[in-house]
Amino acid sequence: MPQSSRYSDERVEKLLAELVNVLEENQTPTDLSLMVLGNMVTNLINTSVAPAQRRVLARSFADALQSSVRED
Repeated sequence: MPQSSRYSDERVEKLLAELVNVLEENQTPTDLSLMVLGNMVTNLINTSVAPAQRRVLARSFADALQSSVRED
């Protein structure tokens, strides 16, 4: 999702590495990893975003995800 961010690349990469590490340590298969990450996104949207903005944010997130998936 190449966009400018208020967070440093280092901070993003550190969190990503930690999340990947947890999934790898638990030998989590891809489908379960996607389920867990999807549930985490849903929970964050439902608990941290105003109800009127949830669908807009979810659509924006889905669009950004779709555009970042490679076709190779």
